[in-house]
Amino acid sequence: MFLSIFDIFKVGVGPSSSHTMGPMVAASRFLDQLLEHGIKAESIGASLHGSLAFTGKGHHTDYATIMGLAGFKPDTFDADAAAAALEEITRTGKIQPEGHPEYLFNPKTAVRFDFERALSGHANGMVLYAYDAIGTVLFEETYYSIGGGFVQTASELASHLPAVDQGNPAPFPFKNADEMMKMSAKSGKSIAEMKWDNELANMSAHELTTGITKIWSVMNNCIEQGLKTDGILPGGLFVKRRAKGIHESLRREQSRNIAPPHIINDWMSCYAMAVNEQNAAGAQVVTAPTNGAAGVVPATLRYYLDHVPTASMKKIPDFLLTAAAIGGLIKTNASISGAEVGCQGEVGSASAMAAAALCAVLGGTTEQIENAAEIALEHHLGMTCDPIKGLVQAPCIERNGLGAIKAVSAASLSLRGDGTHLVSLDACIETMRQTGLDMNEKYKETSLGGLAVNLPQC
Repeated sequence: MFLSIFDIFKVGVGPSSSHTMGPMVAASRFLDQLLEHGIKAESIGASLHGSLAFTGKGHHTDYATIMGLAGFKPDTFDADAAAAALEEITRTGKIQPEGHPEYLFNPKTAVRFDFERALSGHANGMVLYAYDAIGTVLFEETYYSIGGGFVQTASELASHLPAVDQGNPAPFPFKNADEMMKMSAKSGKSIAEMKWDNELANMSAHELTTGITKIWSVMNNCIEQGLKTDGILPGGLFVKRRAKGIHESLRREQSRNIAPPHIINDWMSCYAMAVNEQNAAGAQVVTAPTNGAAGVVPATLRYYLDHVPTASMKKIPDFLLTAAAIGGLIKTNASISGAEVGCQGEVGSASAMAAAALCAVLGGTTEQIENAAEIALEHHLGMTCDPIKGLVQAPCIERNGLGAIKAVSAASLSLRGDGTHLVSLDACIETMRQTGLDMNEKYKETSLGGLAVNLPQC
């Protein structure tokens, strides 16, 4: 097991796991390093590079960095407290995270967007600095936000160290889908059961159950809040929230029993869009496996619970454990970063995770589950990441709805077969990795190509 379910599914804030959560985490790590090395700094600052620079304004990367340097963390982020902190920092020109002395800090100039210099390790690079009284750099550290809220220093990335502490050895340490299926066949355990056992190597059953319950609670609350909220999303595109209106229309049609069968696609899209509208507004979301793709997995699970007659709440852990297992394989062997491989790595990965999970709770075999994931990922290959104005709104919000629809279709197709198929999930994941390497940088979360440049009014 490479990654815990709680690494794939992390509670955080919108609009982006790589461009908002990651920089906040990096800033928090930098503060720890200052204390660890005993750095007596007069002021601190940061520079943003690559995709973090080009789409940082739309993703609130500068704000997230400032909040991280103020001591805020994604999983406990309080928007009201953050707003008060920013007001105080702006008024005084100083920042004081807990346990630290005051540092000089002008929020308008301390975080710099560097459009000229890309860092070599990853498209999402940033450098944090500590200065003395005359502006000499006392300490600096380079961080890379590698997708899904994961952060590594330059040395960690160069040393190929895991993005998280893997803890105790797992009883089923599958590194790819082929190993996963062989271990399942040998042990007689499902993917979810193997993932459960792997998690128990580093936590108690109570901790695991409680954590999974929290994940779904936050996901479902995000859907519910999105279905209740209308208005215009922030950022200047004047994108209107649509999930609430669509949901109300669907409810009216449902009560009159006149809806054609294809309307189920609108229900799935509605759930996914509700999540991603919340994400675009900076609300609390769960990376699944990223913020930009946060709506696919919860929408598919909500579809199962609300629209499948045989659904059971008891299957939620199986659903999320299976999804996490597939997400871990994709992240380990390719990428979930839009800045690295395009949106095939975000919505494509999420759709594969959701397809596998739905197939599992509908009674699919390990082979059918692997097939479901492959079908969903295969039909996202080559998808670019070209957010207009760098905002996680267009095409991102609707794209999550279509990712959920593809996930359900992939699960259904796989269940119609016996699990044998031409292209393996491992081959598809490797193809996605290679496609990402070949993809033009304009289409990898820089907003320099695609839809981002073909709307003149934007």
